[in-house]
Amino acid sequence: MIQLTVNGVCHAFTRETSLAQLLAHLELSGKRLAVERNGEIVPRSQFGETPLADGDQLEIVVAVGGG
Repeated sequence: MIQLTVNGVCHAFTRETSLAQLLAHLELSGKRLAVERNGEIVPRSQFGETPLADGDQLEIVVAVGGG
């Protein structure tokens, strides 16, 4: 079991997951966003290649347009 904290909320997964899979699970795929993993920004180009580990702390910020 993998436990992740996303924006202060705990999420549990039964198998290893990547950042891209997590974003799909949270229905955030394709949105303009920034992700910080354990205090470091993850470049969008690395979302699919970034494995998540038990205890990771993630902050996800979705860009909102407006005028």
